[in-house]
Amino acid sequence: MLMGPFFLLYLFTLLFGLLVGSFLNVCIYRIPRGESIVFPGSHCPHCSHAIQPWENIPVISFLFLQGKCRYCQIPISWRYPAIELLTTVFFVIFLHQYSVSFDALWYLILTCALIVISFIDLDYQIIPDKISLPGIVVGFIASFFLPLRWYDSLLGILVGGGIILAVGYAGKWVFKKEAMGGGDVKLMAMIGAFLGWKLVLLTLFFASIVGAIVGLVFKLATGKDYIPFGPFLSAGALLALFFGEKLLFWYWNFMLPSQISDILR
Repeated sequence: MLMGPFFLLYLFTLLFGLLVGSFLNVCIYRIPRGESIVFPGSHCPHCSHAIQPWENIPVISFLFLQGKCRYCQIPISWRYPAIELLTTVFFVIFLHQYSVSFDALWYLILTCALIVISFIDLDYQIIPDKISLPGIVVGFIASFFLPLRWYDSLLGILVGGGIILAVGYAGKWVFKKEAMGGGDVKLMAMIGAFLGWKLVLLTLFFASIVGAIVGLVFKLATGKDYIPFGPFLSAGALLALFFGEKLLFWYWNFMLPSQISDILR
């Protein structure tokens, strides 16, 4: 049946994902400015006119208003609907992979935090402590509900933050300039809290590959060679979450001697 329970569940997930994506847009805009994410209500960032409820429907209002504020006619950034759609895609993916479960809930919390952090880092080259530090605590609490042992989460915090801290000190010593910021350290600690020490290592591996490819393309296209690393760490974390266990299973069973594999398990 077209309107069966699974269809309705996916429809609800899609709509809820759009609403959460709209809220993430608020967080991305207001948190770096030190503004409340609750008050005042939604308003145009250019003319400050209050946005009416029908003008604030995710994606649809953007299309209906032709990408412009109804009052000042200044264009609205395409990023607003893009982030709403991106968030919705992850909601649907997690529903498909984990159904309605605590696993889906905790991983969605991580994903939403990573989306906000990534776009703030792209805009301001900062990773807000008010997201990453509480995220470390939430990730550790999540380890009691996820298929992740609490001490793996604790090791993930130490390994994730420690590696980036060590890379930062080494880079500063070699290149005589800051290579990694404190925000990256806390971000990786947060990722480690949710994913554990094994997947946090894969996060850095994936982030380095994606960062190298995107950085090369960016350098060739613009001539600039600096891109914040936070978005790549976030992308690496999601790749590790989706593909890490399968990759580790293959590596342990086909690449490592059985004795070493048993120890790492």
